[in-house]
Amino acid sequence: MRYKCIIFDHDDTVVNSTATIHYPSFVEYLKIYRPGMSISLEDYLLKNFSPGFIEMAKQDFGMNSQELDLEVNFWAEYVKDHIPDAYDGIAGIMQKQKADGGYVCVVSHSLKHYILRDYEKNGLPKPDIIYGWEQPPERRKPNVWPVEEIIRELGIQKSDVVMVDDMKPGYDMAMNAGVDFVAAGWAYDVPQIQEFMKKNCKNYFKTVDEFRDFLR
Repeated sequence: MRYKCIIFDHDDTVVNSTATIHYPSFVEYLKIYRPGMSISLEDYLLKNFSPGFIEMAKQDFGMNSQELDLEVNFWAEYVKDHIPDAYDGIAGIMQKQKADGGYVCVVSHSLKHYILRDYEKNGLPKPDIIYGWEQPPERRKPNVWPVEEIIRELGIQKSDVVMVDDMKPGYDMAMNAGVDFVAAGWAYDVPQIQEFMKKNCKNYFKTVDEFRDFLR
C-alpha cells in the first residue's frame, strides 16, 4: 500500500458529473435568472479550475450572496434527480485500498449526502470521512482544514496521504497542507488545465488505470 489514506475529490475524479449534471444545471439556472447570459462547458470548467465557482458567479454573472444561495439551492434540487456514473476502475482502486487496511476519504465541493448516494448507487465502498460543501466556507477546499482534520482523526502522518483531484482548489489545498497530490486528467480535455497540471504536478494521470498502477 503506497499510501494509508487516499483523499478523493468527487466530481470528475470519482464520478462523471460536471458535463452531465453540474453544467446543465447551471445552464438551466441562467435561463431563468440570467436570461441572455451563457457559458460554454469548456469555459465553465476553466472558471471552476480558477478562480473557482464562487468567484466566477460573482465576477462573470454579477451574483450577490443571496443569489449565490439561490443558485446553490437550485443546483441541490437538480442533483436530487440526477445520479452520475463512476469512472471504470475507481471501484477497484477503492476496494483494494480498504481491503489492504487503508482509508478512503473525500474532500469535495459537492454535498455530503449526495456523495454518499453516488457511492452507494455506484457500488463504491463507504468513505471513512467526507468533507463537502456543507462545511462553512473557511473549511472548504482550498483551505487546508479538511486535510488536517483527516490526518488528526485518523492518527496518520502527512506522508501517509495522497490527494487526487482534477481541479486547482484540490491542488492548492494539498500543496498548502504538505501532502502529495496527483492530478486526475481522465474527465475532460481542456488544454489550459492539462498544461497547468502537467507543469506543476509530479504525477498527472490521463486514465484511471494509470492512477491504479501508480498506487501499486
